[in-house]
Amino acid sequence: MIFTESELKGVYVIEPERFEDERGFFAPSFSEREFETRGLESRFVENNISYNRRRGTLRGLHYQTPPHGQAKLVRCTRGAIFDVAVDLRPASTTFRRWVSVELTAENRLMFYLPGDIGHGFQTLEDDTEVFYQVSAFYRPDAYRGLRWDDPAFGIEWPLAEGRVILARDSSYPDFIL
Repeated sequence: MIFTESELKGVYVIEPERFEDERGFFAPSFSEREFETRGLESRFVENNISYNRRRGTLRGLHYQTPPHGQAKLVRCTRGAIFDVAVDLRPASTTFRRWVSVELTAENRLMFYLPGDIGHGFQTLEDDTEVFYQVSAFYRPDAYRGLRWDDPAFGIEWPLAEGRVILARDSSYPDFIL
């Protein structure tokens, strides 16, 4: 696996290293040893799938408060997303800054976010599916959301037309915001 750290400390874009032959390829997508070597969370307690019918669907920004933060390893298994990480660490030199990566089923990139980083994404295609692993269980009392268009962050979402934004559905933890 090829780890590339973003300008936000601890946030990585991870590219599976392919071993190809006439059959196709093999590529490790997770190694506890590789994550631990870099000081990253290597224990994931839940795997989640987010299916999104429409291009432009925006999910997030969300996070869990300490000590219940969820490190995430995110991958797009169908379609494409514009994935965003927001630095919520007040002592960080990049506090309130954001980075993004386009994750697609074709590029097979992954996005690693530590537990103290806000997360959200916008779908770039209809029928997009996102698979992500989290390091802590969902805690309704620790769950928080931020406005997708908060001027404190100034995120430049790629799709304005056809954007799908719904009010919070408190009965479901990962809502469209």
